[in-house]
Amino acid sequence: MRKIIVTTFITLDGIMQAPGGPEEDTSGGFSYGGWSAPYGDEVSGKAMQKQMEPTDILLGRKTFEIFAGYWPQHADYWPGINDVTKYVMSNTMKKSDWKNTVFLKSVADIEKLKNSEGSDIKVWGSGELVQLLLKHDLADELWLKIYPVTLGEGKKLFDKGTIPAAFTLTESVVTPSGVIFVNYKRAGKVKTGTIGA
Repeated sequence: MRKIIVTTFITLDGIMQAPGGPEEDTSGGFSYGGWSAPYGDEVSGKAMQKQMEPTDILLGRKTFEIFAGYWPQHADYWPGINDVTKYVMSNTMKKSDWKNTVFLKSVADIEKLKNSEGSDIKVWGSGELVQLLLKHDLADELWLKIYPVTLGEGKKLFDKGTIPAAFTLTESVVTPSGVIFVNYKRAGKVKTGTIGA
């Protein structure tokens, strides 16, 4: 069985929308794109290199389109990205020129992928896909990069459909600029009446 690892940038108030740039995702009138940029430092760079080690990836359609438009020409910054398998959850896309791309259409496809042989699978961005994974209890680990900023609006990491779940801390790093890299692994379900006990 393969692990599905959700790796995402989030604000203190849980927003994950458009950390990388102003035009990354303006849906819903979102105007704060690029909010992660002011917090880069050497420690963040090293932690990101570790998270970007080659492994298969699972993306939603919007994130895939962003990745496919950039990474094939910039693979020097992400060694191996062109060689790993890119699994894409989409009901509309059926092919891509980016090599090693496979399209999935359902939760059953994701479950089949998870139960196959191979490397861990990392999910990058892909807000709607992450919601689907959390709703169906398919995320084995959460690798969060928490930034010291609040936005008050935008797509949230934990939203409708998130089930009660417990996680165990496996790794953490705090950068000089205040970004917290924290990795959690799934540790079971939360039972009624145990929260706050």
